[in-house]
Amino acid sequence: MIDRIDDKLLLQCGDLQGHELLSEMIKNIFHNCIALVSSFGAHSAILLDMVSRIDKRTHVVFLDTGKLFPETLRYQQTLVRHLKLENIRICEPAHADVESCDPSGDLWASNPDQCCYIRKVRPLHEALKGFDCWITGRKRYQGGLRTRLETIEFIDGVTKINPLALWSQEMVREYFIKHDLPYHPLYENGYLSLGCMPCTSRAGEKGNERDGRWPYSKKAECGIHGRDLRNSDY
Repeated sequence: MIDRIDDKLLLQCGDLQGHELLSEMIKNIFHNCIALVSSFGAHSAILLDMVSRIDKRTHVVFLDTGKLFPETLRYQQTLVRHLKLENIRICEPAHADVESCDPSGDLWASNPDQCCYIRKVRPLHEALKGFDCWITGRKRYQGGLRTRLETIEFIDGVTKINPLALWSQEMVREYFIKHDLPYHPLYENGYLSLGCMPCTSRAGEKGNERDGRWPYSKKAECGIHGRDLRNSDY
C-alpha cells in the first residue's frame, strides 16, 4: 500500500500510455496492489498480453456474471494458457443476491441496471478490496461517456488507469497483428463488444462498436465505472 499524491502521479506518468504506463504502474508505483479488470472480450487480449510481458503474476480479475457467452468462457481459458498468466481471480455474483433479486434469471429484461449491479458492480467491489489501483481497457473512440476519458483517473480514493484511452481502432488492429493474438471467437461474426449474452448483439456495420450492448434500451454502461462502486440505488 502506498501513500499517493495525485498531482505527483500525474506529473510522473501523465504523459505515458500503453505498455509504458502499465509497466511503471505495475513495477514501481502500485507494485502488488494493482489489478487488471478484464472481461476477456473483443480487445481484452491487448492489455492481457502487455501484462504478461511485464509481470505474469499481476492480478487479473475476471467477472463471470453467470450470463456470459460460452465462447467467452472458452476464450478466457485460451488466453490464460496462451499468455501464461499466473494470477487469475474469477469473481461471481453472490448466491444470496441472485436468489433474492433474480431467482428466475430474467432480471436483465425488466431492470438491466439492477441486474448489472448484482452481477457486476457489487462483485467487483468485493474483488477489488485491498487494491489501490485497477486497470481498464476503455478507449475514447468508443464514444459516449468515454469520449473524454483520461489515461489516469482518481475516483473515491482509488486510482484507475486506462492505458488504451488514446488509442485508435487502427492501433488496436495493429497490436493484434504484431503480436499474433487470437481474437474472441465471436468478433469475426460482428460482435465488436462482448458482454452478457442476453444484452449483447452484433454491432451495425456503420455504428459504434458498442452499439451492440443493451441494443433495445438507452443504457450504455454497466455501472462498474461509476463514481463509487459502493454506492447504488439498489
